[in-house]
Amino acid sequence: MQTVFINTPLGTAKIKGDEKGISLISINEEGEISKKIPLELKEAVNQLREYFEGKRKEFNFELNPKGTDFQQKVWKVLLKIPYGKTTSYLELSKTLGDVKAIRAVASANGKNPLWIVIPCHRVIGSDGSLTGYAGGLWRKKWLIDHENPIKQQSLF
Repeated sequence: MQTVFINTPLGTAKIKGDEKGISLISINEEGEISKKIPLELKEAVNQLREYFEGKRKEFNFELNPKGTDFQQKVWKVLLKIPYGKTTSYLELSKTLGDVKAIRAVASANGKNPLWIVIPCHRVIGSDGSLTGYAGGLWRKKWLIDHENPIKQQSLF
């Protein structure tokens, strides 16, 4: 398993993976920015940089997150949330076929090991509020704004 630390606008990101794919991307980690990027992690690093530069809306490197069957199911649904769009925990639960599973869905969302790539930041409260985010609500707001910048309309 290879590990690299990169600088992002939201702090230091830690990326772990191997030839089977990327298993972890997390933020706010301690660690010195890596000078050398292992071959297995280069594509993930490049695509994350492009995302932060506003040049990428989708990721296409190999993913290998570890989790329970239920967590994997939730993460697969999260991957279908389009760039610049949001959904609610209730809508996710409905998509998964059980509105009563909302707490389990929220828990699986919170255990997402692939920050940004599995877009758990796109899940908000049913009332439109920014709720729960392991990286801090300020980061969630930043990511949502980054993906859906408000364009100032001309007054004339």
